[in-house]
Amino acid sequence: MSDHTMETKVKELMELKRMKEELEAEIVAAEDEIKAHMGNEEILLAGAFKVSWKTFTSSRFDSVRFKKDHAELAAEYTKTTTARRFSIN
Repeated sequence: MSDHTMETKVKELMELKRMKEELEAEIVAAEDEIKAHMGNEEILLAGAFKVSWKTFTSSRFDSVRFKKDHAELAAEYTKTTTARRFSIN
């Protein structure tokens, strides 16, 4: 492919990413509006839809603290991988 064709393709990709960001912002705004309407309620019946916004508890491993407190052990179990990062500047 020519440089011009690639430039066009990159421009198309950048426009699609911009559109995606706009849609993601609209989705968050719509979710926030529904959540604001729900207040402290966990279930909302909206016609044919049942919306739930429930509180839950999760437990996660604190890897930062573990590495700080047990650096040698953390290093022993750390796996290094190689990958390629795609970016456009």
